[in-house]
Amino acid sequence: MGNGAKPLSELGLTVLHGADVAVTGLSVDSRLTREGHLFAALPGTKVHGASFVPVALERGAIAILSDREGAEIAREAVSGRDVALVVVEDPRQALAFASALFFGAQPATVVGVTGTNGKTSVATFTRQIWALLDFEAANIGTTGVEGAFTAPSAHTTPEPITLHRLLSQMEAAGVTHAAMEASSHGLAQKRLDGVRLSAAAFTNFTQDHLDYHATFDEYFAAKAGLFTRVLPEDGVAVINTDDPKGEELVKYARVRGQRVIRIGHDERCEMRLLGQRYDATGQDLRFSWEGTVHLARLPLIGGFQAMNVLTAAALAIGCGAEASAVFGTLPRLQTVRGRMQLAATRDNGAAVFVDYAHTPDAVETAIKALRPHVMGNLVAIVGAGGDRDRTKRPLMGRAAALNADKVLVADDNPRTEDPALIRAAVMEGAGAEAVEVGDRAEAILRGVDMLGPGDALLICGKGHETGQIIGTDIYPFDDAEQASVAVAALDGKI
Repeated sequence: MGNGAKPLSELGLTVLHGADVAVTGLSVDSRLTREGHLFAALPGTKVHGASFVPVALERGAIAILSDREGAEIAREAVSGRDVALVVVEDPRQALAFASALFFGAQPATVVGVTGTNGKTSVATFTRQIWALLDFEAANIGTTGVEGAFTAPSAHTTPEPITLHRLLSQMEAAGVTHAAMEASSHGLAQKRLDGVRLSAAAFTNFTQDHLDYHATFDEYFAAKAGLFTRVLPEDGVAVINTDDPKGEELVKYARVRGQRVIRIGHDERCEMRLLGQRYDATGQDLRFSWEGTVHLARLPLIGGFQAMNVLTAAALAIGCGAEASAVFGTLPRLQTVRGRMQLAATRDNGAAVFVDYAHTPDAVETAIKALRPHVMGNLVAIVGAGGDRDRTKRPLMGRAAALNADKVLVADDNPRTEDPALIRAAVMEGAGAEAVEVGDRAEAILRGVDMLGPGDALLICGKGHETGQIIGTDIYPFDDAEQASVAVAALDGKI
């Protein structure tokens, strides 16, 4: 692993006890520790990583990185051993910078995208724009690593060792441009520190992840870290100022001297959305860039896609692409997998869409965005995940009930909770007219069966996911695939 052995001092680390040894690799999971590794013993929510120092040493670790608490926990394990001990105030950030220095190479142009909703779409559209401009481009996020370099990814924002190994591999494979999602978890845990960003974007801020962040303020502070800490002073900040939090971020960016590109409907915005016209296959956009008006056809469903696309365009321009060339790519953009994706069409013309909407705001936004494309009734399937923020469950049902014509409540990754109790909480918000159908496949079949000519079904929640988490097991389940099967069955094709 890595690019040969490197002394700890070359990784920006100062040894407290022991020698400045050259390490051959980095690990945060003691099970993956190998001979010659630096093992990072990080504080955790349930147990401190220093508890695993004995295992890491047994597997060949020659250096330990931790905080004071970790050093105290590991004291007995390292006592009398020939091991280097690095103690820092913030071991997560130290690991991120050490990972960047260990793996070294990154694509020449990297951008980060944060926000509650839209990260995957903006990162993917940015990659598509670059690719259409003949750059070797890739994106990293919820859907894995896609584009000129592909790889699976277990997290929206991978932990630093995985992330910097990926970036190094991408650069070696010829990737020059990369767009990555910056999740609030990833930012709070300093996973992106050490990534050399050219630009960063903020999409929006609504309720999510309050199972991880204690308060809204803490959640926002994590996202703001992309601009206040990770993006360098000479970077470009692309900020949606339609969102109330956007102006706050503009102030942060300007204090640091970053170039700001505002996106929204306000006349002060450098990238301003002026109008949209919808039809069954997409929309026409009228927008202005630095005062000059442009028109573009977008083959994408959903009004919110306009802001996602303009954000991606601003990122590409902010990184040096010529504006007219960027705008010329927009008619060739493709739907992001699991984001307002047309999954199937019935013989009567009714359409079935799949979307990753899994927050109250995202459900409301998705249904409202689909509405102008639909002549008839709009049916929505909604649910909520187990072992996650419980406060949003009734809000999910309410968002669907207020905006769709008919609502079905189904299971969506119940995990270790009782699925019936989760559905009951969603039904509380959805109201008496909503129909509860626990089995997700049956709910999709019933939803498809409701569709008459000109109607549409929106299946919210799972998007690109290909599994349903029940207990601690993941069972194969793909909303788009289930929709296709349901349409084929009801239209007599199987």
